[in-house]
Amino acid sequence: MQQLQDEQLLRSLTPTRPGKRPGWIERAGQQMLDLASNDYLGLSRAAFVPDDPVVEDALHCHASTASRLVVGNHPIYPHLETLLSQLKGTEDAVVFGSGYAANTGTLAALVSRHDVVFSDRLNHASLIDGIRLSGARLVRYPHRDMDFLEEALRSTSCQGRRWIITDAVFSMDGTEAPLPEVVRLKQEYGAYLMLDEAHSAGVYGPNGAGLAHHHGLHRHVDILMGTLGKAYGAHGAYIAGDRVLIQYLMQTARSWMFTTALPPSVMARAHLNVKASLNMQIEREQLHQHARMFREHLRQHGLDTGQSSSQIVPLIVGSNAQAVQLGQLLQQAGIAAVPIRPPTVPRGTARIRFSLSAAHTPQDLHWAAETVVQMWTVLRGKA
Repeated sequence: MQQLQDEQLLRSLTPTRPGKRPGWIERAGQQMLDLASNDYLGLSRAAFVPDDPVVEDALHCHASTASRLVVGNHPIYPHLETLLSQLKGTEDAVVFGSGYAANTGTLAALVSRHDVVFSDRLNHASLIDGIRLSGARLVRYPHRDMDFLEEALRSTSCQGRRWIITDAVFSMDGTEAPLPEVVRLKQEYGAYLMLDEAHSAGVYGPNGAGLAHHHGLHRHVDILMGTLGKAYGAHGAYIAGDRVLIQYLMQTARSWMFTTALPPSVMARAHLNVKASLNMQIEREQLHQHARMFREHLRQHGLDTGQSSSQIVPLIVGSNAQAVQLGQLLQQAGIAAVPIRPPTVPRGTARIRFSLSAAHTPQDLHWAAETVVQMWTVLRGKA
């Protein structure tokens, strides 16, 4: 603990609840503009009225009491999974308790120690942990470096199967996977492709189907993973793909089999929000407009936002101490934006991660961008 504190890596919990208006939260008793959560469409506060008897019944059922393979399989689960598979254009889908459970459980079940996995160096920790659980050989390629990936695919011997695994939108950098090139390499070298759409589901593509649909490449992705607790404002995650794949996961994915199913009421809220999101193209366009405006304002004032091209905009400051200090200054000014430090990001790249929402107003974000520039100028003046 002392070492963590000395390295400015000690984390703490702060009481947080919804604020008095959309896009705001109350944190430690203070109203703040929420630039830290993943509520991309503002659906976390939605209160849609169900017109479906399965959903209505599930809203009043607050505990599943068992795993789905025992007696926890409320009708809302297959109901939601059908909706998700239709959205993703796949034969089937299965809901997991979290994105972490979906990734670790799926990879541990499908990938063997004879396989080789090619993974983007900035992939989410849940993907890395799932690969490690599988026992497969891991080859990490530099972030979005397709030349390196191609050479690795060409030169790496493999007794089993080759897998390419990548985030669609990278959660700490806001960058997008070069999916057309990834798919080309997947096809050329006979690899399987798993795409983590945690931060692109609901945000990209027709009806918010995701980045793969945005590029028209979803049929070339073998495993599509998405979450329900970000753009969809509920909880949980899912894997979508061929029916045989989904049936196999239900028989072998330990993080799905050996856990109590999510509350049906939560799944009902997810169903309502996913269904509503299908017609939220205006909100998706607003979100991307917000991101462009906010990102360009910071860049025009010389701030380093990396190669972000999404609703996630990092301000890369470098040192842990400066990231912590800037986070404190912003929160004092009324902006909830937290410092992100190792091991979440590589050493020397500590940052403030700004996460935008369609629930924000242009006025809120203009004020926030101006405040960020001012606080960063103040901090650098003290250095």
